[in-house]
Amino acid sequence: MQIAERGREDRRTFERFVARFPARFRDSHRSYGINVSLRDASGQGIKITTKEQLFVNDSVTLEIELPDCKRPMTLKGQVVWVTNDDESGMRDVGLKFHTIDLLHMSRLYQFIPPAVASL
Repeated sequence: MQIAERGREDRRTFERFVARFPARFRDSHRSYGINVSLRDASGQGIKITTKEQLFVNDSVTLEIELPDCKRPMTLKGQVVWVTNDDESGMRDVGLKFHTIDLLHMSRLYQFIPPAVASL
């Protein structure tokens, strides 16, 4: 499993893993991956990249498109940090889940390619 690097102040209970999937904001008319993409995940939260302006403490509901062709996975969280890339207009956003659901996250983890999971 490829683990994202931890910063000095990182106090996560669960390790992050690289999880690159197209996503969209719930009730959005835009296609998956157009305005938001999942970048990495853990049992407590996720990192997304988006062009949308989000603010700390905003509540966000995302639908993640997974290759199992079932209904999209829905993830709900609160924005805990935002970084802006002024050149591209993209923002990295950290979301902390409202509730931890490891069984739900295992569905996401099962689609990580073996080459990435073994790094």
